[in-house]
Amino acid sequence: YDFDIKGELRHLDTNESFVFNYYKNAHEQNHKRYQVLGHLITQYVYELLERVCMLQKVYIPTDATEDEPRSFFFMSENALTSSSSLIVLLQDRGVFRAGQWGQRMIVSEGLEHGTQIPFIKMALQSHRGVIVLNPNDNFVDLKTEKERSSFSTREESLTSTQSAWWIPKRGSSSPEEHTVYVWDHFISRSAAKNVAFVAHGYGGLVFVDLLVRRKWAVMNRVYSVAFIDSMHNTQHQTRSDPQIREWIRKYCREWVSNSKPLDKAVGSLVKVDCPTVSAGTEKYNLAPSCCLHAIFKYLKSTLKAK
Repeated sequence: YDFDIKGELRHLDTNESFVFNYYKNAHEQNHKRYQVLGHLITQYVYELLERVCMLQKVYIPTDATEDEPRSFFFMSENALTSSSSLIVLLQDRGVFRAGQWGQRMIVSEGLEHGTQIPFIKMALQSHRGVIVLNPNDNFVDLKTEKERSSFSTREESLTSTQSAWWIPKRGSSSPEEHTVYVWDHFISRSAAKNVAFVAHGYGGLVFVDLLVRRKWAVMNRVYSVAFIDSMHNTQHQTRSDPQIREWIRKYCREWVSNSKPLDKAVGSLVKVDCPTVSAGTEKYNLAPSCCLHAIFKYLKSTLKAK
């Protein structure tokens, strides 16, 4: 398989899209094959971030010892030194890594819909700095790092020793910790006075967690947040802090997957904490790519207003 000129995944010989049920009645084998593909896509997207978007890979924690497991994120060249505004991308939770909105989307719909590359390009075109977080890169799996010893997959699924093989990465052992670490060591120290976040799914919950933990710093620097199908819960997460609730109402907007046309107001019975509009699609995984232009229009107008 490879990506064609349109950025769609195709088989090199048959030109067909990815076949999940490749082996008849062998779910585990098919799943393994899909996992391998996912790993290769992750590496490929990392490469595109550096080669096509010209982003730099930044390893964390910054004081890691030589043999310590590290995570990393990506940022544009002058992200920290330029005083122009900064856009931070915060993805949903899952197996996918930095630069991806969703792995399944990349496989079925292509790079244009499944990766954050269109967002990064648009941000760079409008002369903004970009930081691409990597919130799901939390552990090192010692088994895959070293040879898989003599454990069979059958034994592995029977024993509960899996956790013993997983080493958490300091400063990134959870999406929340990763985001706070990058905020403390990079974003808060950048020259940019104006920071915006685009947060999808669980990423929205992670942003609100950051807002609660670094209340005044975030409220002073962040001029706008675009939530996409966010999983945050203002009441629960902020313990009804009136200042935070007022800030969210004023500086955030949420796009939700819905049957209404793009940007049309959507009334939500569940949470009324910021203006909510339609993402222009009913598919959760397609929402980020569908509201790309609407989000940038919104960020532009809120920056102007500021």
